[in-house]
Amino acid sequence: MPPLQEAVQAADDAALRQRVATLNDRWRHHSATDVMRAALRDTGKIALVSSFGAESVVLLHMAAVIERNVPVLFIDTEMLFTETLVYQTEVSERLGLTNLRVIRAADIAAEDPDNTLHLRDTDACCDLRKTRPLNAALAEFDGWITGRKRFQSGTRAALDFFEVEDGTGRIKVNPLAHWAPEDVRSYMEENRLPRHPLVAKGYPSIGCAPCTSPVKPGEDPRAGRWRDQNKDECGIHFVNGKMVRLGAGQ
Repeated sequence: MPPLQEAVQAADDAALRQRVATLNDRWRHHSATDVMRAALRDTGKIALVSSFGAESVVLLHMAAVIERNVPVLFIDTEMLFTETLVYQTEVSERLGLTNLRVIRAADIAAEDPDNTLHLRDTDACCDLRKTRPLNAALAEFDGWITGRKRFQSGTRAALDFFEVEDGTGRIKVNPLAHWAPEDVRSYMEENRLPRHPLVAKGYPSIGCAPCTSPVKPGEDPRAGRWRDQNKDECGIHFVNGKMVRLGAGQ
């Protein structure tokens, strides 16, 4: 990269980090709803990314109350549980979401024709089916909203409301960062929100069917994701610009 371009990029990155620091200082002691409202109104063109998993309905409902036309990006990896696809349709209709965008990878047939890539290389499968299509879909946005929470795993313990997504120039917003499990349960009960049908079957965290298993009592909620593998994130979320490689609960 030419020196001038490097200097411009460094200046832009510094400005973005300062903006994120200012947002965190401004909203640090506010509610998740306040952070959601700030994200939708004060961070440029933004999308909400949802897996329609175990707790996704909370964030979706919170956004729908403020702005039903918020772009909602749902990545269909073509390996999801049937229950997730049905749940996605039911929740979208119930909340009146008017800007749902279903994202699918364009090159699965070429790179994983027999749907066995996840057996050989889970990172490559996640990159093909999740990370790359999401990055392409997010290209038009200044930021995106996630449902990540500090309690979900050790890798998320220091999560802030606002963060810089390294290398993209985008802001990531985590309105539920400081919520505890009981906060999620209370919000769902108070608003009579439908639960993902697999939660009752022992799936507190739900991803693709081949790589998600039930969780035993006392286990980390994400222990069923890529069980027995040195992997806890799909590559969509990064720590210090690198894909997380820690096992669940570490």
